[in-house]
Order: sequence, then C-alpha cells, then structure tokens
Amino acid sequence: MADKLIIVESPAKANTIKKFLGGSTKVMASMGHIRDLPKSKMGVDIEHDFEPEYINIRGKGDLIKSLKKEAKKAKQVYLATDPDREGEAIAWHLAHILDIPEDSKCRVTFNEITKETVKESIKHPRKIDKNLIDAQQARRVLDRIVGYQISPVLWKKVKRGLSAGRVQSVAVKLIVDREEEIEKFIPEEYWNIYATLFEPNSKKDFKATFYGKAGKKLELHTKEEVEKILKAIEKQTYLVKEVKKGEKKRTPAPPFTTSTMQQEASRKLGFTLKKTMSVAQGLYEGIAVGERGTVGLITYMRTDSTRISDEARNAAKIYITENYGASFYENRYYKTKQNAQDAHEAIRPTYVDLEPEKIKDYLTKDQYKLYRLIYHRFIASQMAQAIYDTITAQIHVNDYEFRANGQTLKFKGFMTLYVETLENEKEEEDTSIPDLIVGQEVKEKKLEPKQSFTQPPARYTEASLVKALEEKGIGRPSTYSPTITTILERRYIQKEQKQLIPTELGKIVNKLLVENFSDIINVEFTAKIEEQFDQVAEGKDKWKKIIREFYGPFQQEVKKVEEELEHVKLEDEVSDVPCEKCGRMMVYKYGRYGKFLACPGYPECKNAKPIVETIDVPCPVCGGVVQVRKTKRGKKYYICENNPKSCKYISWNEPKVGEIWKPEENTKKVKKPKK
Repeated sequence: MADKLIIVESPAKANTIKKFLGGSTKVMASMGHIRDLPKSKMGVDIEHDFEPEYINIRGKGDLIKSLKKEAKKAKQVYLATDPDREGEAIAWHLAHILDIPEDSKCRVTFNEITKETVKESIKHPRKIDKNLIDAQQARRVLDRIVGYQISPVLWKKVKRGLSAGRVQSVAVKLIVDREEEIEKFIPEEYWNIYATLFEPNSKKDFKATFYGKAGKKLELHTKEEVEKILKAIEKQTYLVKEVKKGEKKRTPAPPFTTSTMQQEASRKLGFTLKKTMSVAQGLYEGIAVGERGTVGLITYMRTDSTRISDEARNAAKIYITENYGASFYENRYYKTKQNAQDAHEAIRPTYVDLEPEKIKDYLTKDQYKLYRLIYHRFIASQMAQAIYDTITAQIHVNDYEFRANGQTLKFKGFMTLYVETLENEKEEEDTSIPDLIVGQEVKEKKLEPKQSFTQPPARYTEASLVKALEEKGIGRPSTYSPTITTILERRYIQKEQKQLIPTELGKIVNKLLVENFSDIINVEFTAKIEEQFDQVAEGKDKWKKIIREFYGPFQQEVKKVEEELEHVKLEDEVSDVPCEKCGRMMVYKYGRYGKFLACPGYPECKNAKPIVETIDVPCPVCGGVVQVRKTKRGKKYYICENNPKSCKYISWNEPKVGEIWKPEENTKKVKKPKK
C-alpha cells in the first residue's frame, strides 16, 4: 500500500518525480484535464446562474477507475498539477472525482522540478485555491457562451463548421487590420545624400550623412531638392565644426517570460510558438542527465514575471565572477509589467552548473537550442552593461551640414554571452571614424544621392503578434500559443515565410463579426475582461457577477444580429472562369483547404475545381506554364503543368528566367500530394 499518491498531468513529469521520491510513494498522471464542459452542447446552465455542467472526458473511464482505486489505498493524496490557473482547475476536478474535501490540504505546486523543491513542496501542501479556479471557470464559461452563440451566425451566413472565439477573433482582426493598412499604404518618396570623406592625418575614409542647413534638419523628398544641394556644395570645402565624444551603455534584457521566450525562439531559432512550448514543457518536466539522474532543467514555462529567486541570483553571481571576472557581474532587479500575475519566477535554468555544452549529449537538438537560449539569457541578465565609446561630428559645407557618427565597443559586458534580437532591428556594429579636430578640413571623395520610398507596416509574424497581444493586454501566457495555433488550423490565417496573412475566409469572417459584434470583437473589451479575470484570481471579484454583467447585453446583441441577418444572403464572388459543363460563370467557394471554384448551378451541376495559381516565368525545363501549389502544411512549391506527363520540373524555389534547373538541389523532399 502506498503511503502517498501524487497526481500530476503528464507521464514525463510523473517519471521525474517518481525518481526523486521512490519508496512507498506512488506517482500517477491524469493526462491533462479529467473533466470538462461537454463537446455536444453549450454545457452552461443559463437559467441557474451560469452553472457549468462538467462531465468526465470521454475515453478517460479506465484512468479514473485506476486513480480512484489508488486514492483509496493511499494514506494521503497530493494533487501536483501545474502551478497556474489551468493546473489549479485540473486539481479541483481531480479532488471532486476522488472525493477529496475542498478544505483539505492536498495541493502541491513546483515552480521547478528538482529533488530539493519537490521534497520541500510536499512538506508544505495547501488548500486548493478557489479564486484561481473561479478565474479559470470565468474564462471557460464566457468563451463557451461566446463561441456557442456567435458560431451559428457564421454557419448560416458563411459555411457550416466555422467557429468564433473571443480571443482568437481579436487576433484575426489584428492581422486583417494590418493587411488592410498594407493594401491602403501609399509609398512616399524620400532621399538621402551620403558623403565619403577623407581625413588627411589618419589617411582614412569615413561616411557622413546629409543632415540639414544652418543647424535645422531638412527632409528631402524630390530629386530637384537633392540636385539643388549637390550644386550648392560642388567643389566647396568641408570643415569640421563640432566634435562630441561620449559613452553609450547597453543594458541586458531581463530573463525570459513566456512571451519573450516565444518571440526570441521564433526570431533566433525559427521555432513556432507551439514547438517552443512543447520543447520547454519537456525541459521543465525532466530530462535524464547522466549520473545526475532525471531533473527538470528549467523553471515553469508559463509566466509573465521577470522576478528571480535569491538562490538563483546568487548562483548567477558565482558563475559570472568565476568564469568572466567580477567586473562582468551586476546584481540586477527587473520591473515586472503592471498587469502581470507574478505568480512564478521568470524562466531560468534550475541549476547553473548544468551548462548547455556539458549536457548537450543528453538533449535533442531542439532541447539543446532552447535550453542554451534560456540559460544564456538568464546569465546575461545578471551581467554588467556593454559600453561603447561614441563620436559625433558636424561637418559643414557652404551652410549645409553633414553628420558622421561612430561607435567602438569598449567593454563587452553581457554581450560576451548573449544579445537580444529585436524585430526589424539592425545589430549593433562598430563604426569607427577618425579622430577629427574642430576646424580641420576633410576632403570629399564621393557623393551618393539615394532615392528611397517609405515602406508599409510589416505583416505580423508569430513573434510580433505575441508581442502585440501582450502589449494590448489580450490573453495571458498560457493562451498565446493555442490562440495562434487555432486560427491557423481554422484557416482564418496562413503563414508564408513566417508572415501571418489573412485568408479570404478569415477576411469574410472578420468582416461579419466586426460589423455585427463590434462590442465583443475588439481589443479594449478583450483586455478589460482579462483584467476582470485577474481580479477574480486575486479574490477581488466574483466570477458569476462578471458573466451576469456580460450576458444580458450580449444576448440582446446576438438576437438583434440574427433578426437583421435573417434575410441577408452573402453573395458568392463571381469569377471570370466559365463552367465547362454548363457554361455558367463559376463562383469562389471556401472548403477545408481554402478557396476553390464551383458551379453556381449546384445541385443540377456539381462541377468544382481548384484555383490554379501560375507565374509569368516559363518552366526552365520545357517552357511550359509553372503552377504554384501548396503542401498540406501550406508550404509553397512550383511545378510544371506538364508534370508528370512530359516534364519532371518541381521545386521549392521560384524559377528565374534563364536559370538552369538542378533536380538534386531543388526537389529534396518535395512530394506531390496525391490527387
């Protein structure tokens, strides 16, 4: 008979904890949620104050039996699911199924799965936190109501099987809005003038950029403006008027939160959000590391806090001073953002002595890459600033001013180990310029006027969308990955070269929701609701009160929309392709895999066919038309219309005029989907 039964969510976590405790302690996995709202109906009793109707999840009957059996045998049952709202909810459902009293001290949490932390946590169990449960229930119930009442509107007006989610719909709206900004964007012309100058004492060239006239900055918009300046400074003397020397300091980024880890793993490693969270989960739950045994390598990976423990701070200090010297260490505290839950520490390595290189052989490639990123980010966060020597010179020529800027890295500090990658930011470079003296003359070697055009805002990537969601207060650490995964799976958006682009279906659904449910599908409402959930988690508000306040106006809005749309039919977009069977002009329809052509004469005429996208460049092999197709995962490839009859051309890369096709380079792993 087991003295103790510990229940966690996953077998990996169970195996790690088993190895720490041994003896008469049994560890079992619930395999995630054990009870939930039913899939076949709303599962929320509106008439009885929004009481959720939980049922045991289908397929978990045998597992529930064995959990009950072991719980009866054990003297003490501990519920050790993840240390967040979702984990608290799983523990609460387990307590219900196993008849554990609500006020029983059965709840155990680990911010890190190490032998010391696990043993210490079991010594100090607590009651299940009802406030966290209520916050989770509030989210679950509100999202279920929104989904179940809005989705039927989409079924009637767009197509069956579509669904709308509170947070997902706002994420789609952000992507659609950005696409509209790009489509409406009108580029504006602007010019720069770059001067290559020669300093006679050092005999070095350096670059200066046009600034303005008589100390005032001038923006150049036309070629005529540029030519006027070029004429005015032709064969004139360049004099150094002012030289400023200084120092620039760069501070390390804080240790990772869920959001910053997802962003950085996307930018530096090319990981999707889903992959990042999956790999991080494995690192948290435990890896067998040689003689050290199985150990959780990182702290809990769903957090919005940048706080670290005193023990971790001290371990970083010892590591940095021993490996880099005392001048590289700086004790740093980072401010956690205002609406952060701050329940856990930042994401960091659990043991600083387990350096990535030392344990590389025990990790998969992806685990090593992510662990190295987390490790280096954490250590760098406790290191000294990087210091640059800077120099700025004003150079005048016939009342016009050029400026030259230089910087040289004097002390590398944290940059020895790690530098954060920011979206669309250029890496810091050493750009030294000669030691100029006020009053000296420098010689013009070359003047380069350069025409440019303003660029539209960049499309969102997974990384930049997460950043936007976090900044706007939409969702929380546990929701970013599932939100983006869901809207990709629903084909409301698609990914092309990391960019998130709305599909036609996504645009139609977004238009219908924004026009008819503008009070719900907006950033401000979604952010406000998140704050209310946080209030519930802190015991400052009641969850059913939030649902009551929301439901009345929402129900009225749904009713009004249904009445208004009753006689409205969304017309299919007509193509310029005639149906070869009956002659009608075919229309665009949306299926599981996106847009296709269908005859409007259905059901008399059932003709349908895919939309074939082509490019202007002829097939490099036979000169035929090259079609653009997509794999099941949405990746583009290029194939000749004559493949496989008389031509074998197929490639991941878009063909260029005059290129010679090399099958062994271009067709690696390209498989034509079965018809």
